[in-house]
Amino acid sequence: MRRDVQLRTATPEDLEWIHELRHRVYAEELGQHAPDPAGRLRDGLDGDNVYLVAARGEARLGFVSLTPPWLGRYGLDKYLDREELPLLAEPDVFEVRILTVEPRWRSTVAAPLLMYAALRWIAARGGRRVVAMGRTELLDMYVSAGLRPVGRTVRAGAVTFEVLTGEVAALTRVVRDRHGSVVERLRSRVDWRLDVAFEPRPDGCEHGGASFTAIGTDFRDLHQRHRVVAADVLDAWFPPAPGVRAALAEDPDWAARTSPPTGAEGLLAEIATARALPVETLAVGAGSSDLIFRAFGRWLTPDSRVLLMDPGYGEYAHVTERVIGCRVDRFRLRREEGWRIDPERLSAAVGAGRYDLVVVVNPNNPTGRHTPAAELRAVIAGAPERTRWWIDEAYLGYVGTGESLAELAATDRRVVVCSSLSKMYALSGVRAAYLVAEPDTAASLRRWTPPWQVSLPAQLAAVAALRDPEHYRECRQRTHVLRGRLAAGLAGLDGSLVVEESVANFLSVTLPSGGPSAARLVAECRRHDVYLRDLSPLSPEYRGRTVRVAVRDTAENARIVAAFGAALDALRPGPGASGAAAPAGLPVAGGAR
Repeated sequence: MRRDVQLRTATPEDLEWIHELRHRVYAEELGQHAPDPAGRLRDGLDGDNVYLVAARGEARLGFVSLTPPWLGRYGLDKYLDREELPLLAEPDVFEVRILTVEPRWRSTVAAPLLMYAALRWIAARGGRRVVAMGRTELLDMYVSAGLRPVGRTVRAGAVTFEVLTGEVAALTRVVRDRHGSVVERLRSRVDWRLDVAFEPRPDGCEHGGASFTAIGTDFRDLHQRHRVVAADVLDAWFPPAPGVRAALAEDPDWAARTSPPTGAEGLLAEIATARALPVETLAVGAGSSDLIFRAFGRWLTPDSRVLLMDPGYGEYAHVTERVIGCRVDRFRLRREEGWRIDPERLSAAVGAGRYDLVVVVNPNNPTGRHTPAAELRAVIAGAPERTRWWIDEAYLGYVGTGESLAELAATDRRVVVCSSLSKMYALSGVRAAYLVAEPDTAASLRRWTPPWQVSLPAQLAAVAALRDPEHYRECRQRTHVLRGRLAAGLAGLDGSLVVEESVANFLSVTLPSGGPSAARLVAECRRHDVYLRDLSPLSPEYRGRTVRVAVRDTAENARIVAAFGAALDALRPGPGASGAAAPAGLPVAGGAR
């Protein structure tokens, strides 16, 4: 099928046309700027901002400019100071600027497509809010797209602009609800050359595990799993304990057809023994996500206010913002501070008592940093009584259970600890997790737990795993060794890469600002059947350039390093390369891949 409109990031050749078109429209046509003898219009953000271009064949239709927050300055700074427009000081605001279409193409889909492309590009970089200046005579178009005036008007030459803003999630819903049929029709017509899927996931929450697209979610060709390196999800590289395999293999027919203990009583007792906790402080679920949805759905409403770490595990933002609709704030973790949680800054953030819930993943996913238990205990001790704390310890086993806050959670009504058995015990496929809370809180959640919530195979596997701590201790020690070797292999590929080890079973690699985006690197690695995780959608702190890599075994780690190196070579621009073509593996017409 013919795809008659191409969306791409601007090439060097496009930039000359952009400057010329800007002069024709904003100097000659609208009188916003004084004419320039050279017939070109540039500004101080050129070279730092990003231009997206719509084209049809050789004809360029229009462009839009995007200014990311990490530049530290916006086009609006020329007209308003930060006191007049304080949202510009927020770290996740992207500016959309100078949407411009050639006169002959203004009645076509060019402008809507550029607006949609800008929204998708921003979402893929973790943006949560946009700000823009819209010409007053075009205000209806912007309002229809979901933007709203903030009450500030800007005059530039002969043109008057309204300052507009919108939440990325809300704008995405407007596109889906008001213009979904149009987007669906356009999908087949667009040659989509951007490093983000044409459409977001239906639930709006990005996860790892894309490697299953190569294996097949219909499970008809499971042998494909042997050719894929699934380093985009944090499943254990090691096998479960021998007792787990024995329990599952002893009578699989019986395990498949038999209903499990209704309330997972044996599993609860085994957790209590292994963790030296009263059984009445425990509740179990089919993975930590099950517990998150169940607990948060009981505790929170759209009027609740929640504080999340940023960057942080995306499921928490999804549940609180998109599912429940809470008011969510972010506590910024900064690369220059080693991604650590600053206890004093966190204490100050929660001290006013604004928050109903604070979520801390420790060790954090995706940064891989661990906050000492003593520091968290001190912050919680000084926090208001009304604030509940959810401590996710899915990866704590890589640090040591001595750093757990489970004992505190068993007695303090404000604290709940969630612990996944999936990742630490190589049980991701069977799904098992538990939480620790004071007895009344735990009992309330058990009342809202359906019978047979944890399957019989999962209960059998989890009990057997908990009975063999030595097996997992050795696996964790081996993981630390493998992670170090993987980090060294990746760092040796290119001196411009920044490789950051975590304390758990993963590491991150940040690409240089002049190199390919994380999305393009991930797509290129898939050509080698190596699946990595682009962290960009989780937070603007990653600036679209950080990849998370799960630790695998020695052979698969070698494949990761080889694929990463081959991808860097393939994406390194050659003489005369424009960088406009979509790399293989990226969606060029729609749906996520």
